[in-house]
Amino acid sequence: MQPTLVVLAAGMGSRYGSLKQIDPFGPNGETIIDYSVFDAVRAGFEKIVLVIRESLLSDFEELYLNKFSKRVEVDYVFQELHNLPSGIDVPAERTKPWGTGHAVMVADDKVKAPFAVINADDFYGASSFELMVQELRKLDPDTLGACMVGFVLGNTISDHGYVSRGVCELDRNGSLSSITERTHITKEQDGVIYYQDGNDQVALDDDQVVSMNLMGFTPPAFDLMKAQFAEFIQTNYQNPKAEFYIPTILDHVARRRAVPVVTSNEKWLGVTYQEDKPLVMARLKELHGQGIYPNDMWD
Repeated sequence: MQPTLVVLAAGMGSRYGSLKQIDPFGPNGETIIDYSVFDAVRAGFEKIVLVIRESLLSDFEELYLNKFSKRVEVDYVFQELHNLPSGIDVPAERTKPWGTGHAVMVADDKVKAPFAVINADDFYGASSFELMVQELRKLDPDTLGACMVGFVLGNTISDHGYVSRGVCELDRNGSLSSITERTHITKEQDGVIYYQDGNDQVALDDDQVVSMNLMGFTPPAFDLMKAQFAEFIQTNYQNPKAEFYIPTILDHVARRRAVPVVTSNEKWLGVTYQEDKPLVMARLKELHGQGIYPNDMWD
């Protein structure tokens, strides 16, 4: 059973200021999603599920669905505020999606094989997808299981503001002990990377393993997601900014069984801020020039 890739593309992109999911970055107008799906197909993924907002469907049909379907099975699902457990209404103050964990959860009906999750606006690099496929093929699809491709923190920092990362602790066997979402990680003028903990800045090592949401799961993980999301809603119903994160799900799997973590040495390219875009465009142009990506990726 070949793996599925779930692409989280329903986010608002508030810090970036526009729709990163459809913004061109490559020298021939390629988007970040183009590169991720291209790398995923080369690595062995045989189905792509795009998690989008319904209002973006026409844009995604034009840009992706017909193009991707030439090379791989492709489907989509909507992440909307009203996708809640039965009997629960959307709070009046809530205006943003419920978070990345919720985005994965709504893909349940489209996923029947071990699957990986990625952010639509992060460039992970070809070898990262190859590592993930190797790990997914080791999992029993009928049993709760998970895996993760981690990244070196120093390779994932923006020069233009804070980023969010899942900070990972590993046991002696290289399995996940814990993962904690940190939402304000920056490199300061002293060259040290910090995260904000209340009023305090806490230093992190450059080589700290972090999550970029490149995580793998087996289909039984959906039941766990739904149970954890129901608890999240009960606790955070009145908090309009609370988000249900994918690392929360992975952390709960790790409490039940070993979750192997393999570390990618790829350097992250991301567009958290508009100021990130020129650097990403320059690097992608270099990769095309080196022949890593063809000029006509989907011909």
